[in-house]
Amino acid sequence: MFYTMNIAGLERNLPLCPLNDDLYIGAFVIFGDCELTEACATELLKRAPEYDYIITAESKGIPLAYAMARQNGDKKWMLARKGVKLYMKNVVDVPVHSITTAKEQHLYLDGEDAEMMRGKRILIVDDVISTGESLRALETLVEAVGGKVCGRMAILAEGDAQNREDIIYLEKLPLFNGKGEVIG
Repeated sequence: MFYTMNIAGLERNLPLCPLNDDLYIGAFVIFGDCELTEACATELLKRAPEYDYIITAESKGIPLAYAMARQNGDKKWMLARKGVKLYMKNVVDVPVHSITTAKEQHLYLDGEDAEMMRGKRILIVDDVISTGESLRALETLVEAVGGKVCGRMAILAEGDAQNREDIIYLEKLPLFNGKGEVIG
């Protein structure tokens, strides 16, 4: 089963994947889709507030954050990692729960990036915002290092996120029942 939608002027077929017997989500993956990633970055930048740095969480937001930063002429963007790397020093971390991941995860930010974010306007970007848990974790991370969240952006808003007034997004991604019918 697929759900066809228009995103940033491009048509894509999203495979429907079960969360349980009664609830399916449209799988939106921009990895490898350069055309869609660039088009979404362009459209989001048209709506973006002024910012100093973009941050996203590993991993599906990476191509979007990169494309937005590159198109905007930014010299740097930030990445909250799901694991600590050997080169990371003075790491800041927060827990995160996601509907697409079975267990609790953590987001980690390198201390050098954390220092650069202090007192700066930080724009949070992601591919899809659904429950808002990943977004909340990024907000906590930004605030923990002294940054100021100036905006929250995503390509798609799913479920309850569609009703949030603090998120800027391009399209609504509905939820589906086991027959592939839109339920919300």
